[in-house]
Amino acid sequence: MPDRPSEPPPERIVIVGAGLAGLRGAEALRAAGFQGTLTIVGDEPHRPYDRPPLSKHVLLGLVPAEASRLPSELDDTVTWRLGIGARSLDRVARQLHLADGQSLEYDRLLVASGTRARPWIHDDEARLGNVFTIRTRDDAALLRLALAKRPQRVLVIGAGFIGCEVASVCRELDIPVALIDPSPAPLTRVLGATIGKLIGEVHKSRGVEMHFGTEVTHLDHRDGRVTGAVFADGERLSADVVVVALGAVRNVEWLAGSGLSADEGGVDCDEHGFVLDELGNPDHTIAAAGDVARFPHPLYGGRRVALEHWGHAVAQAEYAGRLLAGVEPVAPYAAVPNFWSTQGDMVVKSVGLTDGADAVAIVQGDPAERRFIALYGRAGRCIAALSVDSARWLPAYAEKVATAAPFPPVEATTDRPLREPEIQDPGFA
Repeated sequence: MPDRPSEPPPERIVIVGAGLAGLRGAEALRAAGFQGTLTIVGDEPHRPYDRPPLSKHVLLGLVPAEASRLPSELDDTVTWRLGIGARSLDRVARQLHLADGQSLEYDRLLVASGTRARPWIHDDEARLGNVFTIRTRDDAALLRLALAKRPQRVLVIGAGFIGCEVASVCRELDIPVALIDPSPAPLTRVLGATIGKLIGEVHKSRGVEMHFGTEVTHLDHRDGRVTGAVFADGERLSADVVVVALGAVRNVEWLAGSGLSADEGGVDCDEHGFVLDELGNPDHTIAAAGDVARFPHPLYGGRRVALEHWGHAVAQAEYAGRLLAGVEPVAPYAAVPNFWSTQGDMVVKSVGLTDGADAVAIVQGDPAERRFIALYGRAGRCIAALSVDSARWLPAYAEKVATAAPFPPVEATTDRPLREPEIQDPGFA
């Protein structure tokens, strides 16, 4: 690791973000021996909680939203400043200014401010009754109450992972639901059209109304409540609940004027996680982790990526916590990205990044049986692998991704299709 300025051990560390990354970063700091003042700032009033159950188990009513709190070994030596967001950062004075007008001094700072749900495009319509986003514990609790009233139809705008999971929940509850997206199939931007079409067929077979290759321009309403949606071609679709699932917005506004390199794509870091200033120099008092951190990934030629994955938030936060505690890293942060999602009655898991793939091949199993492995390639190398109800096969292909093995693989494997499938363009939008 390059030499960095010699400074005394930190006495005060502040973490901005009381989510998964903030929590695991705090735990890593303590585990690495940091005994000083540790303060965690969060704009929500809740202690850190697990987000994946919100769009599934909470909406189904299987668990209450408040039961999603994350377990932790942190003791009462940690100071929590909850319900108060960060407003600005003064790096010269090493002060974090909060939304309530107070300030916190720091020796080291961990940026783990995460993301928020991208709102509906029209502010007035976003405020209508029964128009929801789903990102926070409170979002999930409110949407659960609306679903419990048995709406006549739910419209889900956006067919990414969250949108598809919400549509799946509605069908499990036997609630009519329509899924709307300008892409040709669900999850196209993430998995490509080839795999997206297969997953779309699963949702369609479960009764989800599919409206693809089109987009909503306005929401209809009456007496302050949503009544449906208007499509770009003028078609109208009635509904008494609308869920906006248009992705996430990274929480970087509080860094404006700080001199750090940050924009809507995240806050830039070096290979170790130290945040870069506007000249590209690392600030060795500040690190970032989780959804908000944009860093060069060695597996993808040093291309800067910002990942919104549960496992990544944990791994990068633990790395950053040790970094800020003064533990010298033995290598740059290079954890292989991974995620999982429930789509209909299928469990989808992935390793690597499909973005930029120029080909995809089904290498094990059979899509007709909804049980297979898809391998993604770029320029003759494996860059990602996806399993559908086939998780036990995934580790072998994760190794190919981690080592950038040649694509397509040529060795024999068990349970391969009888006929070698044609390698296809994944069709990313």
